[in-house]
Amino acid sequence: MPPAAAPPRRAPPLSVLALLSAVGALACGKDDPQPVADASSRGPAPSVLPAAPALRRLTHSQYHNAITDLFGADLYIPSNLEPDNDVEGLLSVGASTTSVSAYGVELYESAAYLVAEQVVEDPEVLGRLMVCTPSSAGDADCAAEIVTSFGARAWRRPLSADEIDRLSRLVASIGTASGEFEEGLTYGIGAILQSPHFLYRREHGAGDGELRELTDWELASRLSFLLWNSIPDDELLRAAEAGELQDPVQLESQARRMLDDDKARQGLRNLFDEVFHLYGLESLTKDPLVFTFASPELGPAAREETLLGIEALVLDDDGDFRDLFTSQRTFVDRRLAALYNVAATTDAGFSEVWLPDNLRRRGLFGQASFLLLQSHPTSTSATRRGAFIRSTVLCQEIPPPPADVDTSIPEADASSPTLRERLATHLEDPYCASCHTLTDPVGLAFENFDGIGRWRLTENEATIDASGTLDNVSFQDAWGAAQVVARHPNLGRCMTRHVYRYSTGRLEADGEDDLLDWLAAGFDENHYSFQDLLVETVLSEGFRKVGAIQ
Repeated sequence: MPPAAAPPRRAPPLSVLALLSAVGALACGKDDPQPVADASSRGPAPSVLPAAPALRRLTHSQYHNAITDLFGADLYIPSNLEPDNDVEGLLSVGASTTSVSAYGVELYESAAYLVAEQVVEDPEVLGRLMVCTPSSAGDADCAAEIVTSFGARAWRRPLSADEIDRLSRLVASIGTASGEFEEGLTYGIGAILQSPHFLYRREHGAGDGELRELTDWELASRLSFLLWNSIPDDELLRAAEAGELQDPVQLESQARRMLDDDKARQGLRNLFDEVFHLYGLESLTKDPLVFTFASPELGPAAREETLLGIEALVLDDDGDFRDLFTSQRTFVDRRLAALYNVAATTDAGFSEVWLPDNLRRRGLFGQASFLLLQSHPTSTSATRRGAFIRSTVLCQEIPPPPADVDTSIPEADASSPTLRERLATHLEDPYCASCHTLTDPVGLAFENFDGIGRWRLTENEATIDASGTLDNVSFQDAWGAAQVVARHPNLGRCMTRHVYRYSTGRLEADGEDDLLDWLAAGFDENHYSFQDLLVETVLSEGFRKVGAIQ
């Protein structure tokens, strides 16, 4: 049975925060997040000097979602597009730094016309697009109405008179030549969908000087891609047209409305798909001779478990985000239930379960997504697991390995049967120790879980010792390590950094550190409500403004 309902969220006692703050910075480089000051004294939001704006190409998931929102879910949407690239693990940041190759242009063109052909061949989809009835195959006036209506949704802004004229003349001329208005419309839709105005997100702002306000249309687009990972809906576009989004009250109202919409789930899922690199689970491979329980379905199932848990915590409960690392509630299908040795409550799909204490498995670090991804194809990896916690969850800098250093780990033998003993050689070598003293002590906490996440007590018939420390705070096993991470003073600042980078599509500039500290303090003050963090980020100058165009 699930435990009783949790009491109202409370901030941890200040004495605990102070203690963790004192020890938490020991492993941090100069660029690492610093412990947040007492949230009650954070004051007004600081001003910022953001970096110069950049064009952000739609990621594959954003392209898919945009086409779906424009035409419905029944169309085939090509996935063979210019590849996404990540920066610091975030595809949304990589989208600001990538260009389109000549071959990529051809791929987008083919995709645009393939979608357009499906639209005009489907009476229901075409009917939603037809805001007028053409009087002839070359009706330029009707073409202009359709281009004006559809183009504004696709390009996330009103079209200029020149743009409307060029596109409507294209539709009318091809319609006249072919004798079919729909033929011309195919080319009009294709032109709109392969245009840079659709494929890129323009966020240049208005005005002169070093600080430029995003326009209402740009704000609507940035807000929608943050919260929904897709294009704005009609209500948000109407608010932009009315000039309401420059008003912080109206902007917050729209953000809250959008978080209450079901599309917030796809937005939240994409955010954490990038932050935790869960997209890697779709193509993950394990050696079936070593891990006989592994299968091609295990990675996608593990990804879904984590994302369903985040949805429930953030959107359904608006709970304390730190519970992501300590909660015994999770969502499993029959495959994961067998892996975790718990009873599945449904024959198909995923269902909520509560992990009993005796399994010693809880939170993100007890889930197959973390344990699978941060392992090798044939073995576990305390180094990779520790590095993920340090760099991704706590945003601490890990020095790169020295050139030509031997990273191999000795084979197990009678004197070193467990990974802990084999890794000890790395800690003896000063070249290796610079990294491994940061990663291995916390990564070894999860050695009771093998390379796909199955529980084990021994390795090579020797008892596994999962005790360790994280920034001078000790724990006995994975259960305790999760608690230490959840209470680490860097956690809130690190998650704030990820949200900020994801929302702006770039790494933060030097002039934005104070704002990140302020947002992190608010995250703490609001009892780690991730919804509140998103809204405060949206209302910040860093979200609403950009620097001078270079």
